[in-house]
Amino acid sequence: MAVWLTIVGIGEDGLDGLGAAARRAVGEARVLVGGKRHLAMVPETGQEKITWPSPFSTAFDMLLARRGTPVCVLASGDPMWFGIGASLSRLVPAEEMRIYSAVSSFALAASRLAWPLQDSITLSVHGRPIEILHPHIHPGAHLLILSENGDTPAAIAKLLVERGFGASRIAVLERLGGSEERRLDGIANAWHHPRGADLNLVAVTCMADGAAKLFSTLAGLPDDAFIHDGQITKRDVRAASLAHLGPLPGELLWDVGAGCGSIGIEWMRAHPSCRAIAIEAKDERRILIDQNRKRLGVPGLVIVAGEAPQALAGLTQPNAIFIGGGVSVAGVLEQCWNALSPGGRLVANAVTLQAEAILTEWRPKTNGTLTRISVAHAGPLGRFDGWRSAMPVTLLSAVKQA
Repeated sequence: MAVWLTIVGIGEDGLDGLGAAARRAVGEARVLVGGKRHLAMVPETGQEKITWPSPFSTAFDMLLARRGTPVCVLASGDPMWFGIGASLSRLVPAEEMRIYSAVSSFALAASRLAWPLQDSITLSVHGRPIEILHPHIHPGAHLLILSENGDTPAAIAKLLVERGFGASRIAVLERLGGSEERRLDGIANAWHHPRGADLNLVAVTCMADGAAKLFSTLAGLPDDAFIHDGQITKRDVRAASLAHLGPLPGELLWDVGAGCGSIGIEWMRAHPSCRAIAIEAKDERRILIDQNRKRLGVPGLVIVAGEAPQALAGLTQPNAIFIGGGVSVAGVLEQCWNALSPGGRLVANAVTLQAEAILTEWRPKTNGTLTRISVAHAGPLGRFDGWRSAMPVTLLSAVKQA
């Protein structure tokens, strides 16, 4: 099919800022789709104008229903950078659409701040939970953040203070590239500016203070990084388990018997595109998972209520599975192994002799490996110090062959 969909990025300077090809695409379209602000930039020439519907999720079916009709979507800046173009590219073949990008807000902000764009972290909290910022906050980081609205700068300042980064410098850049462009500067712990324009970008120079919480994205966060009731895969065993799981970008993990969610959370922190489903039967522990996924920056972690194996039915096929609890429950290992995608990894931990016996039985079935992990920590022993050993953990690690 020939090109029927055109996506045109528009800056605050409107149609005047477009190149000839982009202006021609706007003028030749039978249907224009966009926000009220963008549609108002186009003179009335008899074209059908459609404002984005609510809920926005229905917009894609609406556009696809007009396949074959010349449609032009008006978007902000670069549509392929946290924009509508990125979403539509997953639904419409490349040969059926043409994209004209304007200068992105990130590029404009970097030029105003004299920040090398390749050294900055570009993020968006537009339509996304603000907690996704957490993994990117570390001393010296330069963050460029597309806002949800005029309340976002104050919300970011509050989050920084709570993380112990109250000394961070904030610059809010409003209406970039337009005649009403404005910049507001301040410090996170003394942010006093009133609500500004909804169209803004927040630039943060992260600076830690004495209360800063610094968390690596490598596996093995301290146990006290999580809120838990004692049901947690301890740090050293967790690091080893995640090493065997080997998270890769875009992959999906099932964390079966998730406890406080530590494995699934660390899996997702390994890369922004990693996904995880935490399966947990107890209400109080699902509350802990929810708290931990937000405070550790992976609000997209999916929580499923229920007990394996019944709760596993209908879930998306995973690339990896971790079983931290429930190994000895009939059918759990079998259903997990059957559900795993070819080339996927399964890691199961056992502490009791009964669970260890099951893993020993399953090792030849999966052609996997068994590892026993024994950890001891130094602690007071009368007037001296001595080693206190934790219960050993047996770890089954297996890769499902195609």
